[in-house]
Amino acid sequence: MTDYPMTYKLGDRTVNRVGYGAMQLAGPGVFGPPRDRDQAIVVLREAIASGVDHIDTSDFYGPHVTNQIIKEALHPYPDDLVIVTKLGAVRGDDASWLPAQGADDLKRGLEDNLHNLGLEAMDVVNMRIMGDVHAPSEGSIAAQVHALADLQRQGLIRHIGLSNVTATQVEEARGIVDIVCVQNQYNLAHREDEALVDSLAEAGIAYVPFFPLGGFSPIQSGTLDEVAKGLGATPMQVALAWLLQRSPNILLIPGTSSLGHLRENLAVRDLKLPAEAVKVLDGIGQ
Repeated sequence: MTDYPMTYKLGDRTVNRVGYGAMQLAGPGVFGPPRDRDQAIVVLREAIASGVDHIDTSDFYGPHVTNQIIKEALHPYPDDLVIVTKLGAVRGDDASWLPAQGADDLKRGLEDNLHNLGLEAMDVVNMRIMGDVHAPSEGSIAAQVHALADLQRQGLIRHIGLSNVTATQVEEARGIVDIVCVQNQYNLAHREDEALVDSLAEAGIAYVPFFPLGGFSPIQSGTLDEVAKGLGATPMQVALAWLLQRSPNILLIPGTSSLGHLRENLAVRDLKLPAEAVKVLDGIGQ
């Protein structure tokens, strides 16, 4: 068993650090329906039965598809389940990702999430800054954060987070409203947020890496493969375990539409990486 904390706070709740990301429940390219909707429902129900109490989603996955599947599979929701969504984009008819950052866009997006999930308020909403799509870029985000704060005052959002942001933008947002989590790209190979992970940990704010396994470009590393072989684990399990051991404020949201992969992902809760393995893995991103 691991000897580091396996829970962390997310807003006013405490969640298990291995959660579930719903992006892969949609069709190819996160667009349209899945090939097997019944299987998607089975995966969600097994995740909850296996102790997952944090689901990350968005109504622009599909669009609408993943939230509708989550509702069908899990509503009425368990009392301890925290559902996190993100706003800031819509999908074009060609599956493109289009910015939707104005106050009216955000209100409309929130209403879509609430309707498709069957909720009266969202536990956490991440403001997804489009930046360079999968990388942050500098610039004020005050208008977007104020818009979410207005929706929070209306009782439609309990807590606010940020996604795809810089450290400067995090500080700007924290000057406007309490921020409970930051969701950026971070994994063994992409380590630009090292300092941000640590500063958020000091502030008691959760850090939720998206693409923890590389996303559309899965991590490929001979070093990772060798470490995994020596531990009798898969490379992806080792990559997830490295994140868990990196900092106690990191919450994982690996996604899958496969029961087998779900079970592999959840098994990292019992995978302890020896110090020498961590040292070797640390070298991958340097």
